[in-house]
Amino acid sequence: MFAVNTEMLPRIKLMGFVSYKQPWIHFKRTTNEHVLYFIKSGELHLTEKGIHYILKKGDILLLEPNIEHEGTEKHVCDYYFIHFEHQDISFAQAGDLLTMARRFILEEETQQTEGGDFICHFPKHYNLSKNVLSLSIQAMNEMLMLYRRKYFNRGLTALKFTEWLIEVSREHFIAALQNHEGSNTKPLIKVHALLDYIHEHYTDKITGQGIAQEFDCNYDYLNRVFTRLTGQSIMRYVNRVRINHAKELIEATHLPFGEIGYLTGLDDPFYFSKVFKKIVGVTPSQYYKEIRGQVKESH
Repeated sequence: MFAVNTEMLPRIKLMGFVSYKQPWIHFKRTTNEHVLYFIKSGELHLTEKGIHYILKKGDILLLEPNIEHEGTEKHVCDYYFIHFEHQDISFAQAGDLLTMARRFILEEETQQTEGGDFICHFPKHYNLSKNVLSLSIQAMNEMLMLYRRKYFNRGLTALKFTEWLIEVSREHFIAALQNHEGSNTKPLIKVHALLDYIHEHYTDKITGQGIAQEFDCNYDYLNRVFTRLTGQSIMRYVNRVRINHAKELIEATHLPFGEIGYLTGLDDPFYFSKVFKKIVGVTPSQYYKEIRGQVKESH
């Protein structure tokens, strides 16, 4: 498994798609960049560090730089390939995959909102589910179109590639939980979906009735599960997301607090100030003074 800092974009060195209609064997080589293979059809047989990989439809494999790899058998094969460099990617021991999966599902959004680096854990070798497979083929074709454009092609491809890495990471962790716990993961997956929903709609009016309709379930039940898994109620979490974004606006702009409250889903100025102080510990104006004081000291 690889730990990838997705706040940094990869540098795409080479990308393409090849289709071998006659049996073909991969050549022996060593590269100084990472190489990702994604099999669309057929088979690709490779060895790296003494490990033999038989890649079939839907398989992805991420090869490491400065390590020799070579083919072992001839086969017909269609596959995408991406050669890339990244300033912050490292091979990480998987450890307890289920613990990592639970932490990812429940903490991913909180880590991003609170300003921490988001590390995407990407599997070295993985077979995509049918749903993700079709979406991944579409994503690869879009990446190829971007890569072949005349202007800004590598940067746009890197953005799309990073998005795809994150989606595969999510699929990997969710699949690990579902395979291990079966139906017991349903509440966890629903909470994960609700976390996504909150981060997409925090500027809107979010109500218990609206959540119940969106997720087709009893709100009180979902709130109990959410509280048990995250340690806070749904509405408290919603307000934490709003206030974290309000802090970003206070730090980066000189907008009036009433407008900041409106932009973050808390359009009542009095209520915005009350919630802000409850979560941050100081009022918006006090926070503004603290931030501006820190900026002056840094200069």
